[in-house]
Amino acid sequence: MNADVDLADTIAAAALSVAGVAALHGGEFGEIATYLPGRKVLGVRVDAVHCDIHISAEYPSDVNGVARGVRAAVQPLVSVPVSVTVEDVIAPNAGESS
Repeated sequence: MNADVDLADTIAAAALSVAGVAALHGGEFGEIATYLPGRKVLGVRVDAVHCDIHISAEYPSDVNGVARGVRAAVQPLVSVPVSVTVEDVIAPNAGESS
């Protein structure tokens, strides 16, 4: 398997494992992604100089704390600076009807 594929998936898994992260987020137009053959890893963009991670946080949560947690989880995986953007806050059971 390609190192870029492994890295994007590993970063995504690390970010999603942080308490308070509801999902990865692709940005307003879905532009934050790592494009791979036949698929993309939404919410993760990493290159030789920077790593961007965009997330949706769970409500209620300390969004700054969640972002710090994601940065702490991902930084050991890459050799470039990590930026975390909280794009949305999602309420529990959002989208479920009663």
